[in-house]
Amino acid sequence: MSQTKRWLDVIEDLRHLADSLEFLIAGMAKDEVPTQQVKETKPVNAKEIPKVTLEQVRGILASKSQEGKTAEVRDLIQKYGVSKLSEVDEKYFAELLKEAEEL
Repeated sequence: MSQTKRWLDVIEDLRHLADSLEFLIAGMAKDEVPTQQVKETKPVNAKEIPKVTLEQVRGILASKSQEGKTAEVRDLIQKYGVSKLSEVDEKYFAELLKEAEEL
């Protein structure tokens, strides 16, 4: 993942945080506790935290390849319909990481 992409992800996370804080402050100003909105935003933020990166997947696959499992690593990548790890869609990174760790 490029440095620019990482910075854009951080900016997006900060915007979500700012929106949540603004809503919380508005609710406190009215002496209300905005429990419904806070509960709705927590799963979204919690879901974004354990985002798997290309570098994490690449690291695990490299170590497995060094262990002599190069053919299995190649088969695993090809399972996603591509020939190179960089071509795998990032929505599959978590699944790919889990499968790689099981090799």
